[in-house]
Order: sequence, then C-alpha cells, then structure tokens
Amino acid sequence: MAKAKSAFVCTECGAEYRKWQGQCSSCQEWNTLSEIRLASARPGNGAATGRTGYAGDLSREVVDLGNVDLSEVPRLTSTFAEFDRVLGGGLVPGSAVLLGGNPGAGKSTLLLQTACKLAQQRRILYVTGEESLSQVAMRAHRLQLPTNGLKMLAETSVETILAVAEREKPEILVIDSIQTMHLEDISSAPGGVAQVRESAAALTRFAKQTNTVLLLVGHVTKDGTLAGPKVLEHMIDASLLLEGGADSRFRTLRGQKNRFGAVNELGVFAMLEQGLKEVKNPSAIFLSRQEEQAPGSLVMVVWEGTRPILVEVQALVDESALGNPRRVAVGVDQNRLAMLLAVLNRHGGLFTGDQDVFLNVVGGVKVLETSADLAVLLAVVSSLQNRALPKELVVFGEVGLSGEIRPVPSGQERIAEAAKHGFLRAIVPRGNAPKQAPKGMEVIPVDKLSDALDAL
Repeated sequence: MAKAKSAFVCTECGAEYRKWQGQCSSCQEWNTLSEIRLASARPGNGAATGRTGYAGDLSREVVDLGNVDLSEVPRLTSTFAEFDRVLGGGLVPGSAVLLGGNPGAGKSTLLLQTACKLAQQRRILYVTGEESLSQVAMRAHRLQLPTNGLKMLAETSVETILAVAEREKPEILVIDSIQTMHLEDISSAPGGVAQVRESAAALTRFAKQTNTVLLLVGHVTKDGTLAGPKVLEHMIDASLLLEGGADSRFRTLRGQKNRFGAVNELGVFAMLEQGLKEVKNPSAIFLSRQEEQAPGSLVMVVWEGTRPILVEVQALVDESALGNPRRVAVGVDQNRLAMLLAVLNRHGGLFTGDQDVFLNVVGGVKVLETSADLAVLLAVVSSLQNRALPKELVVFGEVGLSGEIRPVPSGQERIAEAAKHGFLRAIVPRGNAPKQAPKGMEVIPVDKLSDALDAL
C-alpha cells in the first residue's frame, strides 16, 4: 500500500510545511502547526481543476479585459437592511459567506430568521449539525417565525449534504456549523484543521458550480479569531463577525473581508425576545448620555464602512499608587493611547506620567481608525483638569507625532451627521472645515494640538 501523504498547516496563517516545527516561519507564531492528511488525486475529485475544484466549469478562453461584461451581479435580499449593508447590498448567487462570533452572540438566530423569511419566496436548505430538528423548531416557534417552506436537514456528513442539495437544488444553503462537518476520506476528527478546510472546500465548490448562496457558521477562539486554518478565509468571498457581550442587548455585525462590498462595514442589531432586530440609527443608541455632563466625557464621529456614527468616549485620569502607572483602553488601541499621551506631554504641556489613564468607548464599539485621536486627548485633558466639556461639542481628527492635527476622510459627512443630531460646536482639522458650516453649528478648525486646547 502506498504511504499516506501528510502535511503540516499553520492554523494562524495557513502556511504549509513538510515537517513539523515549533514556530511558523511565515507568521512567527509558536505551536500552531497541525498535521493533515493529503487526499490522493482521483478522477472527479477536482484534482485536475485546481485547489478549489470548480475551475473546470469556467471558460478556458483568453478574454480581453476591455470585453468583460460589466453588468451588475444580481443580489438576493436577506430581509435585514443592516445585514444587506454589511454584505455590500445583499447575497450574491454563487458566493460563500462565513459568519463567526462568540457562543450566544446570535449567529444561529440571525440565520434562522433570515432563512424562515426568505423561505416564503425561495428554496432554502438549512443544515444543522449542532442542534436537533426539534431544538431548531422550538426556537423558530419562540421567535414567532414562519416555518412553512423551510427545508431542514440534521446531518454532519458533507457527502450526504451534497447529495441532498443536488436533489433539492436550493438557492441558499445554510451550514450550522462548519466545525461539525466531516468528510469520510479525512481521518481526523470534526473541527480539526484538515476537516474544516476540506469540508469548506467541498461546499464552496458545490456553491460555485450550482450558483448557490452558501452561508457558513464558524466558531471563534478565546482571542476572538475564527477557529480553524486561516486558509478558510481565503476560500470564501465574505467573512463577517457578530460581536456583543452577554451583558449587552446590542450586537454589531462587522465585515472583515468582502469581495462584493466595503470592508469594515458595520451593522447594528438589538437582541429582543423576538430575536434580532436591526437598529436604523446606531448613533442614537450610542449617545444615551446623562443630563449632567461629567468630566472626561466627549462625543466623536467615527466612520464605519460607508456611514458616520457618533460615539461617546470616556476617560478617567487618576493619581497612580504604583510605580508603573496603568494604561487601560477598551475599544481603542492601547499602544496608540500611550503614543497620544506622549504627544500630549511634549506638545500640549500636560504631564500624565504619574497618572493612571483609563479609556472606554461607550456601547462596546471598537474604533479602528485614527480620527478618534483628538477626541481621546481632549477627553483625557477634561478628566485631568476635572472640568466637564460642553454637551453640544463634537470632535474628530488625527493627531501626528509633531502635534499637528491631520484631516480625515469624509469630514463633510461627519459634520453633517453631528449637526443632524443637534450638536452646536465642532472642533475639526482645518483640512476638513467646510466653506459654509451647517445652519446653527459653529465649526472650529485647528492646525495643532495647542490650538485645540485653546479652543476648549
């Protein structure tokens, strides 16, 4: 018998090695290599058509780029406007979408609501590998969802699922979850690197060949990343992450990869007794502020995907009792906070080296852009001086290492969003200052950090 071939795959970056080694040479992570069995090339298994197996169905003719059809790809609505926004306008036939999140975040609830509503007009096959059919039916009954027309299958074998899908010919195929699926040819247990990768490849190949929308549910690890090999994200067309703490009734759906839309688009949902309900105006829920303004609180305008969102940032500066003062940031990068405090000391004349600095973005929002720099510094100054800032003030802008205030993208739209919510003053970079401010709003352009401190 021929010896079975194997390889070692890094679960962080997807790099492959012939032998096991302690550290991955590509991503420099330790103890992330897992052994996988390599399936032998057999006729019909897609070995001749490339790694994904569906290239044989595509045209082999060479086409001039100028002659490629530019007609818009038709999309299917998910019945959720916020879900469609993150997807880039809706579900694309033949695409594979991976939905990840912590246990209890609402992944299965969101897909079940979508499937039940779409099943009234389209053919949908919902495959559950973690729950029984009765559990799914009880959840649908509790959420008061229409259950007629939705085809259900409790199965974990990929071969059986593909056979049923060939017979039913669904327009949308939901797999809950990819970590429970397995192929008979792979000897490892379900959830392993080999099973997750090969199962996802087989399902994606079927979706491409039959023009079916594939929705996969994925688990996350302790650090919040999707479980399984990183190569899984290269196979799919869109990777979405549903976030939300157990103590919060709000959920945020963020796009991490999308071949058919904008990346880092944000959708906001509220978890109610009837399931997830989309939030039309996210700025309103993040601005539930107290009547009496406290020191260290300030509103900033961040840009999420294709729209501005108003978010409150809070800072607490207190004298440290330790030799090494603490720097704790929730919702923003902690290393960037340390850098901004150094800029504040050098170019603002305010020393915080003997103070504990705590920073929090209200509502559990994670700010990934640099437009929050100026708001973070002014909130720290407010808490350090124990002086409350005006409630009608809004701030945004990037702070450079030399103390300059740099403009940020979509500044006009940010100011218009703040004016729409009743803010009367705005401190913005001079490069983002409009020629004519919105009616009833005072826009204060600044060039340096010292100018912003003087404007307070």
